[in-house]
Amino acid sequence: MTDSDTDSKDSSAGPASSNFIRHMIAQDLAEGKHGGRVHTRFPPEPNGYLHIGHAKSICLNFTVAAENEGLCNLRFDDTNPEKESQEYVDAIKENINWLGFHWHGEVRYSSNYFSELYEFAVQLIGRSCAFVCSLSAQESREYRGSLTEPGRNSPDRERSVAENLDLFARMKAGEFEDGAYSLRAKIDMASPNINMRDPVLYRIRHIEHHQTGSEWCIYPTYDYSHCISDAIENITHSLCTLEFEDHRPLYNWILQHLDIHSLRAASDLADSDLDYVLPQQTEFAKLRLNYTMMGKRNLREMVESGVVSGWDDPRMPTLAGMRRRGFTPASIRNFCESIGVARSDSVVDMAMLEHAIRDDLDKVAPRAMCVLNPLKVTLSNIEAGHVESLSMANHPKDEAMGRRQVALTREIVIDRADFEEQPAAGFKRLRPGGEVRLRGAYVMRCDEVVKDDAGKVVELVCSVDKATLGKKPEGRKVKGVVHWVSADLGVKVSVRLYDRLFNVENPEAKDVADYRACLNPDSIVELSDCMLEAAAVGESAASSFQFEREGYFCLDVADSRAGKPVFNRTITLRDSWSD
Repeated sequence: MTDSDTDSKDSSAGPASSNFIRHMIAQDLAEGKHGGRVHTRFPPEPNGYLHIGHAKSICLNFTVAAENEGLCNLRFDDTNPEKESQEYVDAIKENINWLGFHWHGEVRYSSNYFSELYEFAVQLIGRSCAFVCSLSAQESREYRGSLTEPGRNSPDRERSVAENLDLFARMKAGEFEDGAYSLRAKIDMASPNINMRDPVLYRIRHIEHHQTGSEWCIYPTYDYSHCISDAIENITHSLCTLEFEDHRPLYNWILQHLDIHSLRAASDLADSDLDYVLPQQTEFAKLRLNYTMMGKRNLREMVESGVVSGWDDPRMPTLAGMRRRGFTPASIRNFCESIGVARSDSVVDMAMLEHAIRDDLDKVAPRAMCVLNPLKVTLSNIEAGHVESLSMANHPKDEAMGRRQVALTREIVIDRADFEEQPAAGFKRLRPGGEVRLRGAYVMRCDEVVKDDAGKVVELVCSVDKATLGKKPEGRKVKGVVHWVSADLGVKVSVRLYDRLFNVENPEAKDVADYRACLNPDSIVELSDCMLEAAAVGESAASSFQFEREGYFCLDVADSRAGKPVFNRTITLRDSWSD
């Protein structure tokens, strides 16, 4: 993957909407703050795959930088190797590029700064702002207090600077077991903000790191490493979701208790004449979707327990799953722009995302005919072996997408749902003795119904009016139009009909004992004998189509095999969930 020195987004994304962060940045620029620079970052933890919630943060960080001729870094906050892996790193990079964004310079990692982070911790100890604590994790929780009661000081809080420096160096040297000691900030155990009650800055973990190997056995916490990494990278606007609002005082405390000259010396501005200013953290509401579960712990559990087939299961809210299902980058970017950026949490209706996907696919997806539940039709007045090539538009609204040739033969298939032997009132498709138009072809009349011994309809014998190609039939009205595929020259494909994974609005609600009870049993329906027109398969075919009258579908590259294509339904033609 080639990194870029300028951040960009695809021009097909919708127009930028105003929000409080854009206003804040505009005001900062007008006041000359940060030397007129805008430098953001997207800082994922590599402990899972990106999901649609991350897409909002990605779009925000990259677009506000690009709009202001600024820069946006990609930095992995990789401080917990127990849950991290190179697989997640690679997937995150791939999906950011797939969305259409390119980070500034090389990919960065918090682990790039482990040496600097260690030295800054030593600096805090030397300033009597941090101490080595021997309390266990359980004891630390007990000492911490509650929302209504203050915490208690650790018995180790008043260790001497010399003793703390010695113990911290020995922690780094690997002399102690996991959990034996931790390094904690010395702030205020009576603070109403629990995050300020002497939080842990370092813990001992004898575990291999995906970037640094076995070089380190102590690892910084996210809260400690995040703010210093921002300062080293000269981030001007550290944009975070609302759950970090209560962490902002700690973010500022750490930076304000370090020597700003040493921070600048460690930063990318060390040899620059530009003013060095500490980054500012600003919080915005994260994206929450109904009928969706996005907690990484739950998503990982679904993957590991086999509820879904993997992180890229097309029912997952991950970007990998959405990509495999056929969602387009432009639709996701436009969705993120349309929902806006606010200060307070709210839940977005899934229908808004579905609308964005339909809106984009309607413009870019060529049309094709695919019969999902085939019923054989013999056209009695077309000779056996005769092939008629019909020219059809690839898109009804875009002539530039060209035309394709569709073969009409004596034997075709139509969808079983398009025929009723005893139709209800208002049924406008095929019935015995009735007529419909074959999409892009002739008017067809049903002359005979063939059944098997069990009484099931297995074939229709029909005839076509050859005077009706591109013309209305004389003396009669034909209202119904059905799609069809040549039984001889069509391609047999498998189709997966995907729907929402959950059938309740909030499967992560506190009153939901087990999310498995909320799973939608119809979230995937597999059909194996579908018939698709030949123009929609092959090396030159598009990856996504509107299967006429059925919805938008894409080729599943992961599961398709030579001669055995598999298509995933991206989305229906309309929202079937709204009543």
